[in-house]
Amino acid sequence: MPIDTPALDLPPGYSAVALREHGDAFAHAQTIAAEVGAGTLVHVRRYDLVEFALVLEPDEPLVSARRAHYASMVAMADAIAAHCPPERMVEFGWPDSILFDGGLIGGARLAWPKDCAEDAIPDWLVTGVILRAADLAHVDTGMVPGAVSLMSEGFELIDTDMLIGSYARHLMVQFDRWKERGFKSVAQDYFARMPAKKAGERRAIDGNGDLLIHAPLDTGAAERVVFLPALQAQSWYDAENSAPKFQVAL
Repeated sequence: MPIDTPALDLPPGYSAVALREHGDAFAHAQTIAAEVGAGTLVHVRRYDLVEFALVLEPDEPLVSARRAHYASMVAMADAIAAHCPPERMVEFGWPDSILFDGGLIGGARLAWPKDCAEDAIPDWLVTGVILRAADLAHVDTGMVPGAVSLMSEGFELIDTDMLIGSYARHLMVQFDRWKERGFKSVAQDYFARMPAKKAGERRAIDGNGDLLIHAPLDTGAAERVVFLPALQAQSWYDAENSAPKFQVAL
């Protein structure tokens, strides 16, 4: 249920909907997406997670519009990097995991109307993000050495509203670059935070979101890693606890 709280500091064109602590921003945004339209940002008021979802209205077919997921990932990573302690790495595990200083800290999800055909322009998309902000007191970090939170990695005070507002601004930058320079510029920013498995390999994002990988000096066909099943698997997300897992196989 939405609640009345102080407004987020969001750029023009955005509007905020706040949910109580046990709300589900991703689910709620999908429920209201057709009614409220683009720029509506649903967020949950809680101290231990940064949790929000944003309604988008793409102008291209679903099959290619899903690439908005990559722009959302870059925007979140840039927001973390802008406010985290120096020399801390923010990286990606393809396609949807966010790593902070080497440990899994969260990830992003994407939803669209179930009845939308691949070649049709969807009425809406919803991109959702969850980050672990604090509260590792109940976790035996010896059993899960990759367990991290923003607070455990040097954020002395977690201002979730600040991170969400920063995300919104960085996402506008990514969408502007996409419009002006093409999607390749977004992909370049994404790959800058995704460690290569082999030195010298060349990577690209296909028009349908698939990951294309050329081995070093390889001029043949690229290895194709299919995007949609990997995105739907949500390997970083613990559905039972509605939170990021403590570690994930990358």
